[in-house]
Amino acid sequence: MTQQYLAGELSLLLGRLQAVTASTTSESDVAELRHEAETGSATALPSVAARALMLTDSLCWESLSRADAVTFSHQAKISADLFEFSVCSGLLEAV
Repeated sequence: MTQQYLAGELSLLLGRLQAVTASTTSESDVAELRHEAETGSATALPSVAARALMLTDSLCWESLSRADAVTFSHQAKISADLFEFSVCSGLLEAV
């Protein structure tokens, strides 16, 4: 896979996450990660992917605390897709 493909796919996944993010602060955090994926160096992509997974985890917990099952469901699906992509592309190792 090319580095441009990896950055583009990561950006796409972060865009999906941004679309289902409720709070302005969290949306800004996702936008920042997305920008970094699109404009940063290829060596930064593993860090972006790891931070995106951590952010997705906290967003899922936030949705659960608000009893927002619909948003949680969307975020959990995106998190699973993000994890699978990150591992399969070699950005992260499965633990």
